[in-house]
Amino acid sequence: MAKNNDLPPHLSASGQALDSGAVPAQLKAHILAEALPHLIRYDGQTVIIKFGGNAMGDQALSEAFAQDIVFLKRSGVNPIVVHGGGPQIAAMLKRLDIKSEFVHGLRVTDKATVEVVEMVLAGTINKDIVSAINRQGGKAVGISGKDANLMIAKKVTEMPDPKTNIMEKVDIGFVGDPIEVNPEIIDVISKSDLIPVIAPVGVSRDGQTLNINGDTFASALAARIKARRLLLLTDVAGVLDKDKKLIEDLTVDAAREMIRKGVINGGMIPKVEGCIEVVEAGVEAVVIIDGRVPHCVLLELFTEHGVGTIVRANKKPGA
Repeated sequence: MAKNNDLPPHLSASGQALDSGAVPAQLKAHILAEALPHLIRYDGQTVIIKFGGNAMGDQALSEAFAQDIVFLKRSGVNPIVVHGGGPQIAAMLKRLDIKSEFVHGLRVTDKATVEVVEMVLAGTINKDIVSAINRQGGKAVGISGKDANLMIAKKVTEMPDPKTNIMEKVDIGFVGDPIEVNPEIIDVISKSDLIPVIAPVGVSRDGQTLNINGDTFASALAARIKARRLLLLTDVAGVLDKDKKLIEDLTVDAAREMIRKGVINGGMIPKVEGCIEVVEAGVEAVVIIDGRVPHCVLLELFTEHGVGTIVRANKKPGA
């Protein structure tokens, strides 16, 4: 992976793709040749992409993301999209004059709020992403974790205190933590020419609708189906060291040590801990990607120029 300021030659300094007419034929051939080994590596493999952050609210970035997903499918990769929607949920709650508060980073979700969450996630946002992919020539279909009991969850009743990391009881309403993943519906969709786009809404065993954090949902799904890669799009460059420089490659042990020393802190702790859990569950690697970079998905998978931090298993002795 290259550093963020070492962008591929077909991108401008701002990260925007150059007009195709301005790219010399030889350079185009070089780009395709560079991508070939990666295309072979991911042929027939499943990649889960969590789409969220500012990229969802930016039309140009959303279109670039949709193009990336269609390219993956046409290239023989099996992309599965899981999306978030925090800002859009907040905006709708404000319009409806429903007060919203957070506990340790999770939205307190009462009965009225969970209805809005499902409406925004499984309705508006999900169908907007489906439409964007379809406009780029793909065939996307939108579902949620409730469909075919894809994601069974239980209410979150305790969480670690951010300061002490000691578990404490909480009552945050209809917020779920995955306990069972049934991927049959994903298998059926993915084996066709369709692309699944999933809203992170789950259901409890007694039929209650539960709001699930998008990263948590994507991680649980990736671990269950043993995806080749999990990509988490964010609004930051990736994991930073104590000098605020991007760390391009992290092993599980190194990540744990950085958390222990406080180098990884704040909201990045649960994200990195989630990455560790997914890798230990059998996923080859998880990448925290800068979603503000156009075509960040293709840059990560099909070039040597990464745009984030990759978290991998520890190297085996002698490897």
